Amino acid sequence: MIKIWSMKKNEDAAARRKPKTSAAQIRVQKDLTELELSSTMKTHFPDPADLLNFTLTITPDEGMYKGGAFVFSVNINTNYPHEPPKVKCTQTIYHPNVDLEGNVCLNILREDWKPVLNLNSVLVGLQYLFLEPNADDPLNKDAAEELRKNREQFLQNVKASMRGGNIRGVQYDKLAVQ
Repeated sequence: MIKIWSMKKNEDAAARRKPKTSAAQIRVQKDLTELELSSTMKTHFPDPADLLNFTLTITPDEGMYKGGAFVFSVNINTNYPHEPPKVKCTQTIYHPNVDLEGNVCLNILREDWKPVLNLNSVLVGLQYLFLEPNADDPLNKDAAEELRKNREQFLQNVKASMRGGNIRGVQYDKLAVQ
């Protein structure tokens, strides 16, 4: 009888040491198994045991940002999917929908978020920003203004910024891949 009691105590202790899987982690696991990334998007998990924090690299193969590599950090809190993931660009880029601190203006990351949306929706939305920058809902107002008024100058600024250029006193990170 004593042996059974001590075995039960050992099982209880082991169960307490094992971290519980949160609802957010379960949902993220499901989202990741259903992820359909194009060849222009790659995820990286610095800590493979932590599915709630990873990076996404987007390398557009068409459009104004073709030839660049853009890295985003994706942080998912424990209220996911009831709250959207936090997404930030880790580089300084010239883009109407990304400010100089890396904040991203994507409606589904803010007011249009719904729990039925998933990580695939977010990642595809980010990719779309590089195909069709939105000057009507900007975080970088200078870039948006340039896109609206002079598309050719905007394109020149994008290319210069991706080479690590300086535009209107702002030094941009070199993002062009060789």
